[in-house]
Amino acid sequence: MVGPPPLQGLKVLEFAGLAPGPFAGLLLADAGAKVLRIDRHTGAQAPPTTDMLTRHKASISVDLKSPDGVRVVRELAKTADVIIDPFRPGVLEKLGLSPDVLCAANPRLIYGRMTGFRRDGKYASMAGHDINYLAVSGVLSLLGRSGEKPHPPINILADFAGGGAILFQGILLAVINREKTGKGQVVEANMVDGANYLATFPRQLLKTPMGDHPRGENLLDGGSPFYDTYETKDGKYMAVGALEPQFYAALVKGLGMDGQNWEKRQHDRKAWPEMGRLFEAALKSKTRLEWEEIFDGTDACCTPILEYSELETDTGREGDQRPAVTLRDTPCLAVDEKATEPSTHGQGPGVYGRGYTGTSLAPGQGGVDALSNWFGWTKGKDFDVEKGGVVLKPKFKL
Repeated sequence: MVGPPPLQGLKVLEFAGLAPGPFAGLLLADAGAKVLRIDRHTGAQAPPTTDMLTRHKASISVDLKSPDGVRVVRELAKTADVIIDPFRPGVLEKLGLSPDVLCAANPRLIYGRMTGFRRDGKYASMAGHDINYLAVSGVLSLLGRSGEKPHPPINILADFAGGGAILFQGILLAVINREKTGKGQVVEANMVDGANYLATFPRQLLKTPMGDHPRGENLLDGGSPFYDTYETKDGKYMAVGALEPQFYAALVKGLGMDGQNWEKRQHDRKAWPEMGRLFEAALKSKTRLEWEEIFDGTDACCTPILEYSELETDTGREGDQRPAVTLRDTPCLAVDEKATEPSTHGQGPGVYGRGYTGTSLAPGQGGVDALSNWFGWTKGKDFDVEKGGVVLKPKFKL
């Protein structure tokens, strides 16, 4: 028997945005928080948005350009625990929804703000995306093959790891502090500093023999043959990460190269080009499945590069999506519809798509029930929905 999820009862207002903000809201919702997305009301019934980070959330549409719409948010914020502001600096301030206003009305409010660039930096007023935040943080300069231009990964590093996940961490720190002080606070995160913080180790390696060579020529960035990826006979790939001598020896043995003195030449940089060619030829000689049969159960640090399409459909793979962290006594909510063990798979019924197929949330979807169940508002008495937008009744009182 498990207890309720760790953030049950926490009420979150998430202003609709892209990627990082919704991801922070998703992390909170997966942990049991009640997340209400606030969509901009445009006067007509809006179609679903492109945001698919919506599980366990509800939505209301509010005309933020009208005094009535601003009043809706102010009233909700009086009893909310967390706000997620995904906009550029100054947007909510111009609407009369600044931290000064909302936190004065609710001193326990945790006002989370997410920007791409630093709020006090030279790029603060500029538009940008994951690649731009990585660029000015310095992180992008570390990524890419030797002799080639810097190459960003898909937008995981700044948007999600350095953005949404860092904001989530900040919100949790503020929740813990509120338990001691009884007061909320403003939590500011930006993707430049978030990505840079994640790069603490590789940044410091630049001043050591492990990382002081040009990009793509170091131990961990594709420069060493024993920390790289290789194509197999069937056009698939294996990942090699045999850093320690004993693991490297197991790799060499599995590749059929033992007894040729390679065990003693692991860190001989002059031997790396030839070593890489031999590794490439060896791994190209068998299919990925054949290499799995050789390396599974060994310490060679040689594993298949699996694709999401096979993880989703092959029950023999570990492709079931689970909560990011296991809390044995108070687990987060399940993602996979086939989850059976709450303490490891998450509790509850899971969601449609099993974490592989996202579900959009139409503006206003589930909002009436959320206002009633989460905030105690009654439709017709406290508020109405006019042309898809929430408006307060003239004599509304909490």
